[in-house]
Amino acid sequence: MLIKNNILHHHGISWMPWQATAWLKVDAEKGLNHKEAEKRLINHGLNVIRERCPRSPLLMFFGQFADFMIIVLIMAAIVAGFIGDLTDTIAIVVIVILNAVIGFVQEFRAEKAMVALKRLSSPTAQVLREGQTKIIDAKQLVPGDLVKLEAGNIVPADLKLLNVVRLKVEEAALTGESLPIEKSESLIRELDSPLGDRFNMAYKGTIASYGRALGVLPPEWTPSSVKLPHS
Repeated sequence: MLIKNNILHHHGISWMPWQATAWLKVDAEKGLNHKEAEKRLINHGLNVIRERCPRSPLLMFFGQFADFMIIVLIMAAIVAGFIGDLTDTIAIVVIVILNAVIGFVQEFRAEKAMVALKRLSSPTAQVLREGQTKIIDAKQLVPGDLVKLEAGNIVPADLKLLNVVRLKVEEAALTGESLPIEKSESLIRELDSPLGDRFNMAYKGTIASYGRALGVLPPEWTPSSVKLPHS
């Protein structure tokens, strides 16, 4: 499963729409049938952000010192102190503390962003199943579901966009970009491109501000697996 998900993670943004639907075994015109949707719901579970046990700010801060390179620097500072080289000792200690502060701020902001993202999660979604548009609980979305987006919608799940009509999405919660991003179904050839440059993707919790689109839900590619920006 991990290998399969990594393949889609890297190739989903660089595939043509027909390749995505073929991989996910979904009819691009009718969507999934109800029986297959129920089967996938059992296999993949609910479309929710997987929460990890939150750490206290104190644990976050001290966790920054667990990195191997930081431990090496601390040992170097101790050795420098023993031999009387106070200049190097102070310099190393300052570097270690600054690194811990920066790392703490980044992790703390990421945790806050994840909470905000969950709060923005859409309660419902327009999904195409058996050729009919239905409004369902967004938690019931499964990999391969064809989801319709319209202006004003909160994106109910991470979506590979298949058909885009002048869609613009507000992604400030993920990228910090204040202006809506214009989307397209064009290929993205840079597999490790930043979130803000993935114009053929719409991410859960962002907001469609203009236009409309049809997207497909990749397998287990939720914002829980998306690395949030540290800024």
